[in-house]
Amino acid sequence: MLAEDSTLLREGLVRLLAEEGHEVRAAFGTAVELLAAVAADPPDVVVADVRMPPSHTDEGLRAALEIRTRWPEVGVLVLSQYVEKRCATELLTGAADGPGRGGVGYLLKDRVAQVDEFLDALDRVGEGRTAFDPEVVRRLLVRSSHTDPLARLTPRESEVLAAMAQGHTNATVAARLHVSQSAVEKHINAIFDKLELTGRSEGYSKRVLAVLRYLDS
Repeated sequence: MLAEDSTLLREGLVRLLAEEGHEVRAAFGTAVELLAAVAADPPDVVVADVRMPPSHTDEGLRAALEIRTRWPEVGVLVLSQYVEKRCATELLTGAADGPGRGGVGYLLKDRVAQVDEFLDALDRVGEGRTAFDPEVVRRLLVRSSHTDPLARLTPRESEVLAAMAQGHTNATVAARLHVSQSAVEKHINAIFDKLELTGRSEGYSKRVLAVLRYLDS
């Protein structure tokens, strides 16, 4: 299901997804309509704009968070025109992994024009994983030098952490950085040790969310 108040973008997304083999059950211009439709028949994934009528502030985000709470099996991919740190933080804080949990993602609308990246993010969310825009992740990782827990990480560990935060698996991180998967696993262990997160999580998605919560705390 889609929720986007721009008719042009909404219809463009419907056509794109249909052409790529996805079933779009319904597309709406308001968050209220989206919530009613999800309540009646929850889809696999919801794609929603952050700012929607009537106030064009955070109606879409509020709907996304409500869906995460009431229908945790539904994946949620939020679109935004700008990097809104509060939005990303709330989605991350409200997310959780585990069997039957839907994935969560946050992309800038410019990323939609890069069709392969948009579809990849949608697939990851549909599989119960995370998919966060690289620019959003970069903003989340920016900290002041005197409070930065990332200062202890090596440049390679920082690259691995950023790729993890975007929702990539260990195998994908290895391919993107041109290193072995065992090397990635060693970097991840070092990251969690330096950020004092060792033992706090068991699943991949939960580890990523724990890191991002820590970075934005």
